[in-house]
Amino acid sequence: MEKVVSKVGSFWISKKAKQEFSNITHDLSSLSNSVEDKAKCLINKLKGKNEKGLSDILREHNVPGGIFPSNIKCYELDEAKGKLTVHLPYPSCEVCFKDSSTVRYASRVKCTLSRGKLTVLDGMKTKVVLVWVKVNSVGVETRKSDKVWFATSGVNTSRPREAYDMPRQAIRVEDF
Repeated sequence: MEKVVSKVGSFWISKKAKQEFSNITHDLSSLSNSVEDKAKCLINKLKGKNEKGLSDILREHNVPGGIFPSNIKCYELDEAKGKLTVHLPYPSCEVCFKDSSTVRYASRVKCTLSRGKLTVLDGMKTKVVLVWVKVNSVGVETRKSDKVWFATSGVNTSRPREAYDMPRQAIRVEDF
């Protein structure tokens, strides 16, 4: 009986130890990502990159300048590839726009920026009929178009462009 109790106890301790190591590994990984993001922002500032504001860059590409919040930490743009990474101030945050729509952001949003659209989006969600859905792309048909299209899994919704013209302050939320 003692051997069985000993084996069960040792199994339980081993399982708990693996769980704790997994938690520690996850914590170290997220800390490393946070430090990496802040270091990239600092290096870009020291190099003099990102002289233009993000909203100006978006407008140059015919994307409404208020798609991202006004209180971003920094952004990185690889102009040759069109890769845009936006670093936000919170682990997850959201913005309520003038048309009563809400967009939620992860701490880092990655996408491809091209004329009139953001594609291959990662880190952005919007609420569609009480359900949060991942945004795959955001686009404007023409320079004079008065609609912004949010493409999500299976649903495309159009919203008034004027609601997204000016960046708004993001607020912290619990879950992305």
